[in-house]
Amino acid sequence: MKVPLLVNDFLDRAETVFGDRIGVVDEPTCDDNLGSLTYGEVARRVRAVQAGLDELGVDAGERVAVVSPNAARLLELFYAVPASGRVLVPINFRLRPEEVEYIVDHSGASVLLVDPTLEDLATVTAKHRFTLGAQSDEALLRFDREPRPWANADEDATATINYTSGTTARPKGVQITHRNIWVNCATFGLHAGVTDWDVYLHSLPMFHANGWGMLYTAASLGVPQIVLRKVDGTEILRRVEAHGVTYMCAAPAVVNAVLDAASEWQGAIPGAGRATRVVCAGAPPPTKTIERIESDLGWEFIQIYGLTETSPLLTINRRKREWKDDDIATAAHKLVRAGAPALGVRLDVSDAGEVLARGNVILDGYWQQPDATADALDGGWFHTGDGGSIDDEGYLSISDRKKDVIITGGENVSSIEVEDCLYSLPGIAECAVIGVPDDKWGETIKAVVVLAPGTTGLDEAAVIAHCKAKMAGYKSPTSVDFVEAIPRTATGKVQKFKLREPYWSGRDRQVN
Repeated sequence: MKVPLLVNDFLDRAETVFGDRIGVVDEPTCDDNLGSLTYGEVARRVRAVQAGLDELGVDAGERVAVVSPNAARLLELFYAVPASGRVLVPINFRLRPEEVEYIVDHSGASVLLVDPTLEDLATVTAKHRFTLGAQSDEALLRFDREPRPWANADEDATATINYTSGTTARPKGVQITHRNIWVNCATFGLHAGVTDWDVYLHSLPMFHANGWGMLYTAASLGVPQIVLRKVDGTEILRRVEAHGVTYMCAAPAVVNAVLDAASEWQGAIPGAGRATRVVCAGAPPPTKTIERIESDLGWEFIQIYGLTETSPLLTINRRKREWKDDDIATAAHKLVRAGAPALGVRLDVSDAGEVLARGNVILDGYWQQPDATADALDGGWFHTGDGGSIDDEGYLSISDRKKDVIITGGENVSSIEVEDCLYSLPGIAECAVIGVPDDKWGETIKAVVVLAPGTTGLDEAAVIAHCKAKMAGYKSPTSVDFVEAIPRTATGKVQKFKLREPYWSGRDRQVN
């Protein structure tokens, strides 16, 4: 017997086994929040949303786009849309209107739902457009009817399309299948040791690689999910204390915010004694940060590595039994590695030093970009674009980023996209964008600029302001260097390693 692996399975089990347990606690500071919902109530609302989409005439395979910070209604859509055979397109709420508009148009979304606070997206529309909250509830929730069953349900069908910055100016739509999600969530939960005794804090944006899949893993095990709308170190500590949070996922910048807040926290740190574990990814934090997580907070640190294209889990690095007697400093040097392959994942390193991966978590393809898909999956391996090495223990370490992508605060930024924006500013003759190390954000964006002859009055502040007016703030440079010339090869290619060298000198990795 073969039964398809579907997103439906996770919430179905939550309703069956944990229907009366509080499953979701919405962000309390927002107007029109949903408060605390049992998993039974979540499942009932999810079916009502599906019935509402039926009534709108939204068929299986159609795309439903949503732009929102973390919220219970956003969480419901991750269950409702794919489980009915439709495709969810979760969009980064920090993007500018023209960027969101491109994704909505490129994905062909027939439904668009937007958080009420995102007023600058008023001009972005679709065939059906609703504001999340009372309006979307009135338009979509149909409690008086059962939704249509998904005919010919297929585990290889696309469940979500997640747009990610890459080496081109336009983002690519990563097609993640039901099978991808199912395998990722099962293996992630296994490696992270998730049980129904846990409490999960959504300190990671849900749109980001589907919250790394943890929103599905948590549901399947009846784990209460605490919604955090905005990252704040002190508020994270408060939530850990108030709800007994036992684990969360976070980029290094979030961890640093918690460490900063802990220095002023009155009383014992919530979750100390390794009662709370934090799963970290985006870019490996310095070993000193890992030491502080385990010493200053008393939390367990777990390192993972992956990409949106890999659902995302490829590796995991968690303190092994053999390391139990290691002091914190020694353990930190082991934990800073990306980790060992997750169950079912195969890793290799090409002759050029690029990390390659195979497994059931690899994307189906890039939406409407067959050439990019063929390149990424060339030779039957997914080409990560990251440089790295595998040691004698089978652990992967990331040493360099082959793709022209900067990871700042856990967000991918295409340097080419930033360069295109810079070239739209009169007076810039040449430019190159690089990532430079930053203690808070991991990396920040630096623009290296050559001015056109005769240009005056174009300073650092003006360049940064121009970028912020045209792109999301996190994509904009935080500093600008004005130079006479940009180093190039004989064939004209920019030698970015020479631009990076002064800032990365003395470091053993070209990522931070």
